[in-house]
Amino acid sequence: MGEPHPTAIKLLEGILEGNRVALARGITLVESSKPADQEIAAHIVEGCLSGAGKSLRIGVTGVPGAGKSTLIEHLGLILVASGNRVAVLAVDPSSRISKGSILGDKTRMDKLSRSPNAFIRPSPAGETLGGVARTTRESILLCEAAGFDVLLIETVGVGQSETAVYDLVDFFLLLQLTGAGDELQGIKRGILEMADAILITKAEGNNLDSALKAKAMLELSLHYYPDKPGGWKPPVLLCSALEGTGLDALWEHILEFKAMGLQHGTLMENRRNQNLKWFRQSLDSGLHNFFYSNPKFKKTFDSLVQAVESGTISPFRAAGQLIRQLE
Repeated sequence: MGEPHPTAIKLLEGILEGNRVALARGITLVESSKPADQEIAAHIVEGCLSGAGKSLRIGVTGVPGAGKSTLIEHLGLILVASGNRVAVLAVDPSSRISKGSILGDKTRMDKLSRSPNAFIRPSPAGETLGGVARTTRESILLCEAAGFDVLLIETVGVGQSETAVYDLVDFFLLLQLTGAGDELQGIKRGILEMADAILITKAEGNNLDSALKAKAMLELSLHYYPDKPGGWKPPVLLCSALEGTGLDALWEHILEFKAMGLQHGTLMENRRNQNLKWFRQSLDSGLHNFFYSNPKFKKTFDSLVQAVESGTISPFRAAGQLIRQLE
């Protein structure tokens, strides 16, 4: 990798000291697609590895309007008040024009963002599918190295594809919103079977009865699913950010999940599996970039593109010809 860039050395020192400005600048470099920035970012990430892995990583997903940002802010305030250092990585939907974040979650978590023991980073999802940004893993490592012991990763929240965060976190929290047919969404097996807990939000006032019905429905659905590794049974909980109820119980369940995972070794096994997936995905990305940026293949690639467009060769055969050049 070569000698570290002076900027990388300075920022790494700041990150390891818990400096939030250095952390923000480090994440900006990690998110950059410029080769010079990527080289600096690689040194920073490498330097953060020894201080990483010590936090509790919590993924929060749910349909738009379920109250993800509100819940994260209220939970974050409770955790900060109890002595935790909390980092929030909020992945926003991206503008197709500017490529930047549309919502800007930092502005939606005003109280938490003012705490010296909290760090909030909104990142545009870009073209990455699955509800997380391309560099969320690296951002997690930097936050952990900066001393944040609870990480809350909020997904875009655009539907049932919000599953990539599952491969990044220790605890996967699914938010459900009642009163708009959303309780039925939980019956879709794909995302429900991943959840370590289901939290029904806005369980207050006239909505309380429908929240209780949704809770019973979801508990019945979960009854037919196998237990999680280590014997964990995902609970279905109610909360109201407006009335300030349910979040203490949620945190107790998260701590119980962590303790069980440490006892049975499932927490560390999950981390090891996630690291292997990260390695494979990084390799796929690196090979993809190498292939398309290599001038050796460009001439053949351009000619095959024209052939595919004209219909003189099938896409499958064209791809095979290009791949055989690697032999």
